[in-house]
Amino acid sequence: MTSSKVPFVVLQSFSNLHLNMPVIGFGSASFSSTGDETKVAVLEAIKLGYRHFDTASIYGSEEGLGEAIAEALQLGIIGSRHELFITSKLFCSDNHPHLVVPALQKTLQSLKLECVDLYLIHWPITVKPGNLEFPYAEESVMSFDLKGVWTAMEECQKLGLTKCIGVSNFSCKKLENLLSFATIPPSINQVEMNPTWQQKKLREYCQAKGIIITAYSPLGAKGTIWGANDVMDNELLKEIAEAHGKSVAQVCLRWLYEQGVTMAVKSYNKERMKQNLEIFDWSLTKDGYEKINQIKQNRMVKNGPLKSNDDLWDGEN
Repeated sequence: MTSSKVPFVVLQSFSNLHLNMPVIGFGSASFSSTGDETKVAVLEAIKLGYRHFDTASIYGSEEGLGEAIAEALQLGIIGSRHELFITSKLFCSDNHPHLVVPALQKTLQSLKLECVDLYLIHWPITVKPGNLEFPYAEESVMSFDLKGVWTAMEECQKLGLTKCIGVSNFSCKKLENLLSFATIPPSINQVEMNPTWQQKKLREYCQAKGIIITAYSPLGAKGTIWGANDVMDNELLKEIAEAHGKSVAQVCLRWLYEQGVTMAVKSYNKERMKQNLEIFDWSLTKDGYEKINQIKQNRMVKNGPLKSNDDLWDGEN
């Protein structure tokens, strides 16, 4: 598998420039990994053919990713920074209009880059600046000035600090609100999505509005703070995988690809990293779809970064 064989979607950038985003992103949300482990994994991923890398200020992986990019360039594994697509995110404690540009500048400093390709509002939640508590108690949460924050996100794009902007964990209702005033609409909405949480309503809404979905936790979220094995242990998915001679992970990623969504998948295991790219030369069958449609639906990320859910998802299922 080479990067040229990984399909891409086209994002509308500022000044009507078009930006190619590979449909598979390499996720780096690993709170237990060191910067060196991230660097090694990213270098291996670049060698295998990954060209889209997903990080966030809260992950602690920006520096390791930046070091890996620098080393890949130095070693000639890639010829140019422009061969890579880099996504990062604005966290809740920086979700204030006056902090957005400085937060992205700090991210760029950590990555040792002049700009990212995509910058997302990580959560539709604002907490007090500098608050590192996690998860957040109700008294830490402040009113979210979406219009002010989005105006600052648009400014980031106009300043050339990011090529595209988007959101993460936004419901249809929140997207509708955003689209009512946005001068630059969001390119991406990154949300939890996999066969056990299929997001049909949100998918249909985003497709109608020209917003591309990126699925996080496409294989569930084993080992994370809200992790579960519901996806990888699902018997119906195991049956489909066996019928195709594929892994459960490959079935999940292929299903997402066939839904027309992009994905950020995290594994630092070399063999699984390789397998996760091997989903483009086969298709699911009608029987496979019938089984996936039978899977009981359950959202894993119920509260997000909050201790309790203040209707984060606007009652949408």
